[in-house]
Amino acid sequence: MPFANFKTPEGALSKTQKEEIVHRTTAMFAEYFGEAVRPYTMVLIEEVKDGGYGRADEVYEVPEAWRAG
Repeated sequence: MPFANFKTPEGALSKTQKEEIVHRTTAMFAEYFGEAVRPYTMVLIEEVKDGGYGRADEVYEVPEAWRAG
């Protein structure tokens, strides 16, 4: 079973954007592995709270202007 796990900042993506990620990821797996994997493909989108991730010793918070409306 193909499995994809996306971690995004909380509130950064709209419901429509998340649905698009699910559809496009499923289509990509079906293209690579064949249509037989489509019903078994799992796509998980996890939202990480502000301050719950960082890089190079810097903790991130998403600016309000970047959040999905």
